[in-house]
Amino acid sequence: MSNEFFSALKGRRSIYGISKDITVSDEKIQEIVNEAVKHTPSSFNSQSARVVVLLGEQHDKLWNITEHTLKAVVPAENFAPTAEKMGAFRNGYGTVLFFEDNSVIEGLQSQFETYKDNFPVWSLQSSGMLQLVIWTALEAEGLGASLQHYNPLIDQQVAAEWNLPASWKLLAQMPFGKVLAPAGEKQFQPLEERVKVFK
Repeated sequence: MSNEFFSALKGRRSIYGISKDITVSDEKIQEIVNEAVKHTPSSFNSQSARVVVLLGEQHDKLWNITEHTLKAVVPAENFAPTAEKMGAFRNGYGTVLFFEDNSVIEGLQSQFETYKDNFPVWSLQSSGMLQLVIWTALEAEGLGASLQHYNPLIDQQVAAEWNLPASWKLLAQMPFGKVLAPAGEKQFQPLEERVKVFK
């Protein structure tokens, strides 16, 4: 069983060449997200993760917002590569937005004073696990994805456009779609330098 798990994990790569021409149904995408959100662990079973799935025109709208926002901060003479990157993301089929609900975290902080400083850290750890679960599950369905971080630049526009609660903090964006080109070869640091086992 662990071999199947690691096979899926090894297949997960950052894929930037994506298109809208997918064979996976919207219902399957929602099922993947629902199962991941439901079963990914969180400290104190806080279940503070929040996810927004943008498909079709809503996905395109996100990357239009992002491109417009970046135009205000990237010098015009250097904007072409940024515009190209936004176009590549927009070429995809959908985007998963990852949030953490600060109201849940703050509630735990007030309830468990001893661990107050740890809850924001644990929240990020849980979100990282959720991102990996969804990313790997999308890959298992033959979809390519990458993880982006245009927050906090786009936070206000995203919250306003999709009428999201003020307590939801945006952490990451995951555009996905049909794989147009595989990822390149990945280099690995020696495991002896990264793992220690004591018996």
